[in-house]
Amino acid sequence: MPLTRISLRAGTTEAYRAALVSGIYAAMRETYAVPDGDLFTVIHEHAAADFIFSPEYVGIRHSADLVIVQIIASATRSTAQKRALYAAIADNLGRDPGVNPADVIITLVEVSPENWSFGHGLMTYGPSES
Repeated sequence: MPLTRISLRAGTTEAYRAALVSGIYAAMRETYAVPDGDLFTVIHEHAAADFIFSPEYVGIRHSADLVIVQIIASATRSTAQKRALYAAIADNLGRDPGVNPADVIITLVEVSPENWSFGHGLMTYGPSES
């Protein structure tokens, strides 16, 4: 179960934000073995004064349309899957809602499967109790 956090400047439309969610989720389904119905996303919009970033980093220029995507997921995927995920997210968001791929920053935070609880205070993926 990935948990996705999307951060961007305030002022976008609901349709724009829905396209971000849809594009990221489609990329995870296509490249990251995320099953249907496994969608958990939080969108954080920030005033310009509270969304601070370097206009250029590692040779990549960023505009005011920057979108920062953080995905927290179980540490079970290969490097090839991660590369495919990054490319698919940038491609999907480039098509709809039209984000310049240079303005898509993605961070992947991997956790052990036993670090998830989906409710009732139970460890969802961890080893069973003896």
